[in-house]
Amino acid sequence: MKENNWTYKKSGVDIEAGYEAVRLIKQHAQKTFIPGVIGGLGGFGGMFELPRGYDEPVLIAGTDGVGTKLKIAFESGIHNTIGIDCVAMCVNDIACQGAKPLFFLDYIGIGALDPQKAADIAEGISKGCIQAGCALIGGETAEMPGIYKENEYDLVGFAVGIAEKSKIIDGRNIDEGDVLVGVASSGLHSNGFSLVRKLYEAQGYGLDSFIEQLGTSLGNELLKPTKIYVPLLAALTQKLDIKGAAHITGGGWIENIPRIFANDGLKAVVKKIPAPPVFELLAQWGNIDEHNMYSTFNMGLGLLLAVSENHAAEAVEIIDSMGEEGYVMGSVAKRADEEESILIV
Repeated sequence: MKENNWTYKKSGVDIEAGYEAVRLIKQHAQKTFIPGVIGGLGGFGGMFELPRGYDEPVLIAGTDGVGTKLKIAFESGIHNTIGIDCVAMCVNDIACQGAKPLFFLDYIGIGALDPQKAADIAEGISKGCIQAGCALIGGETAEMPGIYKENEYDLVGFAVGIAEKSKIIDGRNIDEGDVLVGVASSGLHSNGFSLVRKLYEAQGYGLDSFIEQLGTSLGNELLKPTKIYVPLLAALTQKLDIKGAAHITGGGWIENIPRIFANDGLKAVVKKIPAPPVFELLAQWGNIDEHNMYSTFNMGLGLLLAVSENHAAEAVEIIDSMGEEGYVMGSVAKRADEEESILIV
């Protein structure tokens, strides 16, 4: 027999829950509003007025997700920090090209909408936007049973920033002899978690396991949010000529550091820096060789900058003064055709 009175809710989509989620999310979004925001949430598009004072303004946009770090949020039931990761992955990227982030939009695809869970996610997004100095002006929360599992979701972000055309960081001015300055990460940030999960599961650990080598539970370590480097980059670019900048994400040092170069005839010669204990632990658990560690994880490096030799000491001083850890890590050298574009020493 056919069931009578089918509704959207019976198919798995609760419109009333969606209304409640939007109401809760608005509370967090409004905390991020900065000059330039026009109207509020609820329209068919977010509006932002471009700031004045630019001779040749260029918009720089980026999009990214959190990857399988989301699984840690699912398993732990903690959802109010993962949004910081989402913002960080987007705004750090565009800031590396000299952009001041203006606004952010999010996409949450979820199996069954829990308004409080959506609000917790938005709380983290709001915190990330406040750290980055940008506004959360819109987004989409899509309830899609059958696509996503009931207690799982995907999270993606979109950031738009602005830069003066003449001040875009594009690596064109990097030359032999320039110095490479690093900024420490707080831990894993948001990459390599597909491997991380395999490793701790194989060791028989759960997220509530206290790991003596880490001095905390595994869950606490893995949920540390990605650092947002926007204020630091803004301070550095105000005082120094930053010739190149790399956000160390998926692909680790091996993939991301060479991205600072516009010239294929250059290579980065970099030395290792102290890495948080989690990296040594993962290498032990998986018997992972050094190359794979440096091509998968950030290995304690969140950001790498290229500056002229006479600016290197000042760059480290600024980094340290803002509560981060700075390192002179190496230099830029000529690269022969057969050489790799990065040499870790």
